[in-house]
Amino acid sequence: MREDSVVELAAAEYRRVWDRFYEDFRFRPSMSPFKWPAIEEPVASVTWSLSALDDDPDDERLDRLVAEIKQGLSSCAGPAGTLFALDWQHTSYRFAPRETGGPGQPAWPLSPYPDGDYLIFLAEDFRFGSFGHPWEESLCLFGANLLGIAATQVDEILGPPIRESGRAVRVLDEA
Repeated sequence: MREDSVVELAAAEYRRVWDRFYEDFRFRPSMSPFKWPAIEEPVASVTWSLSALDDDPDDERLDRLVAEIKQGLSSCAGPAGTLFALDWQHTSYRFAPRETGGPGQPAWPLSPYPDGDYLIFLAEDFRFGSFGHPWEESLCLFGANLLGIAATQVDEILGPPIRESGRAVRVLDEA
């Protein structure tokens, strides 16, 4: 295991990464539903409501969701890849997902579940990742490879998505 499996972003890098995120994703943090979604969701993206987890007293679905997303992000990053773990207005990190979370390894620095803050995982080149919105109570996965790995399992856990490629999904009445 490398000593630098999880590294807090220094101030200059923190600003650089967040500035790029704001610009690339047109990030608009807001508690107002009139301003959601808070990012311009990429073409290859799917967003789910997290409301299915409201009735999950033992957190079994939540734990499964987090495990699926971590596995998908880790797989997309590859054996030597690193990711950014961003917590809005808090400490953010660069980490090696394949060198975290296992026995004798440091824990993942954050969870993909947005428990009170915007939580974002990004490839260093921003081509795939996740965006957790705490007030909309939603989770967006983006990047074709990540969607190919994780979308089916996330559908099983959370139900059908609310948006695809930034557009509302029309739910057909089954009556």
